This record gives sequence, structure tokens and C-alpha cells, in this order.
Amino acid sequence: MADKKEFFTYKGKPLVRCGDELYYGSMEDAFVIRMQIKTKKEVDGLEIADKVAIQLLCTDPDLSPRKQIVKASEKQGLFVAMDIADIWLERALSNKI
Repeated sequence: MADKKEFFTYKGKPLVRCGDELYYGSMEDAFVIRMQIKTKKEVDGLEIADKVAIQLLCTDPDLSPRKQIVKASEKQGLFVAMDIADIWLERALSNKI
């Protein structure tokens, strides 16, 4: 029996990071969020995300990459970006976009 890979979660949804890109939500759902860390800054010796681009993506593989982008924005800081991402994803998954 194959082991199922466990992901970190945020508010009950998977959160996966690969370099400066984060994906929030399940690829099995109709929508997922992609966040790209555009710039970083140093605070008290730690490097943190400064500008973060957020995209609400449709996971339909038949759409072209450009048409998969439903919404896009750029926010200051990862915490603000995560809040917006959660709101967008909840609305999209409940068909209120």
C-alpha cells in the first residue's frame, strides 16, 4: 500500500512551497492559489517576504495558462497575501466569484 504524502495546511487546506512559490489549496479542487514572493527584506537578521504576487487559478487542464488566471493582485507581506488568498479561494470554491 502506497504512503499518502502529508502536506502542511493553513485553515484546513494544503500549503506547499517550492522556492519562492507557494501553492494553497488542493489541485483536486476547481481552484487553487499561487503566491510568488517577488521581493524579500531583512528584519532582525531574518529574511522575510516583502512583495507577494497572488493568483487565483482554475485547475482545468484544458484551459491555456493565461485563461487559468481568474484573479491576480500584489500585496505587501506574506500574512496579508495569505489572508487575501484564503478569502479568494473560499469564495471561488463556494461559486461566489
